[in-house]
This record gives sequence, structure tokens and C-alpha cells, in this order.
Amino acid sequence: MDIRFDGRVALISGAAQGIGKAMAAAFHGAGARVHLVDRDTRVVEIGDELGLPAHAVDLSDREAAHGLVRSIVAAEGRLDVLALAAGGVAGLAGTPLEAISDEGWDRLMAANVKSALWLAQAAAPAMTQAGWGRIVVVSSGAGLRASLTGLHGYTAAKHAVNGLVKQLSVGLAAAGVTVNAVAPGFILSNPDSQRQWDGWSAEKKAQVLAGLNTGRLGTAEDIAHAVVFLASVQASWITGQVISVDGGRS
Repeated sequence: MDIRFDGRVALISGAAQGIGKAMAAAFHGAGARVHLVDRDTRVVEIGDELGLPAHAVDLSDREAAHGLVRSIVAAEGRLDVLALAAGGVAGLAGTPLEAISDEGWDRLMAANVKSALWLAQAAAPAMTQAGWGRIVVVSSGAGLRASLTGLHGYTAAKHAVNGLVKQLSVGLAAAGVTVNAVAPGFILSNPDSQRQWDGWSAEKKAQVLAGLNTGRLGTAEDIAHAVVFLASVQASWITGQVISVDGGRS
């Protein structure tokens, strides 16, 4: 199956590192005209590395997210794919129940849920007018069960992301726009996950690996490949789904 995006325009969020960066490289390699976005200004360096336009934007700000989409549609004449990896644990992994704060909770919800909502809201008109579009959100196994992070806000946020994906899919399907999520297992794709892994004992690491049918941790590229498929023409009859990509833990 040859998956190509020639002539398509894709916006990749969370592209400053890890899964987002891998998605950007994958879509670019498949022929898409790719824009990168992250609130981390290092996204500009990633853009230079990949030879792609990059935008440093806080996507939890509705006006900023809408402004970014308007600028891309104005420059490119279209926007076909949103592949959204913005989010994560926001540096709060391991926060115990008694230490949860308003600020920390809101930060997690803004990074994971608001960013996806505002970009989908902004891109939907261009996609529905074109009669074709793909929105794929990187969720987490934490959106399906309790999280290995032990972080209440992250788990709640990813459950919310999955609900948002399902609701968006209902309203957009008739216009040829599909909306799906990929739920990764444990991936060493960013400093937060690497610190968590490094903090575990050898026994804990062995226990995690033993719970995976594949016997190995996943890579950012494993997740990017699943996202690319869900954004393809070949996946046109898949919508409203949360696809586990977790080495068999599900």
C-alpha cells in the first residue's frame, strides 16, 4: 500500500520533539507540504533541520490557534491534515493526589484538550468546504485506562481528548472529514518519559516490558506510521476511533 500526500497540506502540532517531529518527517517524506507548530521555540530549529516552515504558537490560546490556521490557508490555499501531538504531562509526572493544584490541572487540560479543540475548530471550515480532511490526535493509553504516569490530570485530559475525537467525528463525517486518535503505549519520545523510565528500578522496567506482546518499547516512528495511515485516502472509512499502538498491552 503506497500512502502518498502529494498536493496535500498538513499541520503538525507538538513538532518540537518526539512524536510530533517524527510525524512531520513522515508526512514530508510522503509528499505533503508540512507546517510545524509548537509553543516550544525549538520548533524553529526542527523546521530548519527538516527544511519546513515552523511556527512558535501557544495553541491553548484560541485566537492564536485560529490565526495560525488562517495564515496557513491564506498561504497554501488549503489545509488537508491536522496531525496533533501537542500536549503531554507538562512536567508534572508523579504529582500525587494531594499535590494537585488549579494551575497544574488547568495547564494539562489546556495543553492536551484546548489545543486540539481550537485547531479542529479553526480547520474545519476549510476542510468541509473542500469536502476532504483528516484530523488525527495523539492521545494515550492513559485515555483508556489508568496511566503509568500516576498523574490524575494527564489521565483525565487524555480521556477528554478521546471524547472530543468521537464527538468531532459525528459532526464532520458527512463533509468527508474523518477524526481519529492514536493511543500510544509507553514511548521514550521526550524528556518527561525518559526521566520516568530512568527513575524506575530494573524490576519495574522488566515488568513493563513483560506486559508488552512485542517485548519492546515503541518508538516515535511507530506512532507516526499509524497517524499517517489514519490520515490517508486508504483510511477513508475509519472515523471516531481510538487506535491503540502499544505493542500489545491492550
